[in-house]
Amino acid sequence: MSAPSPIVPDPVPPTATPSGAGGAVRRLLRPLGVLAGAVAAFGYVAAVDPHQPGHYPVCPVLRLTGLYCPACGGLRGAHALAHGDLPAALRDNALAVLAYALLAVCWLVWCARAVAGRRFPATARGRPYGPRGWQIGAFLGLAMIFTIVRNFPFEGLLTP
Repeated sequence: MSAPSPIVPDPVPPTATPSGAGGAVRRLLRPLGVLAGAVAAFGYVAAVDPHQPGHYPVCPVLRLTGLYCPACGGLRGAHALAHGDLPAALRDNALAVLAYALLAVCWLVWCARAVAGRRFPATARGRPYGPRGWQIGAFLGLAMIFTIVRNFPFEGLLTP
């Protein structure tokens, strides 16, 4: 009968990432893929004008209720933003423009962490990593206030 073989620890921890210039490029593949998708989406919206009827479907909330949802005007805002017209983008949907800016900042943080070789942890202090309840509630509250204000007749304030 042979003796059990000793357990040899794995030489590379499971959270380690490749180092060096090749490793940095490899770690940036996912963020660059997301950037390519966002550029393609914004490029399509820049080329196909949402102000022209028939190019995009009508918002189902607007069609059924006659009320503007938080996303109404988001494509028109993206079109204006892609053409460098920030005031028009803010008029079309200020919340969407804010979300685009927030997503851009998150993407930059993701790239910086990837270059540094740090991953986003699956858990933080024993809790699942991700938005907390108050953050989700704050976002939903902001979207609700935005929706209510844009549906009041304030001389077109926040109306797409």
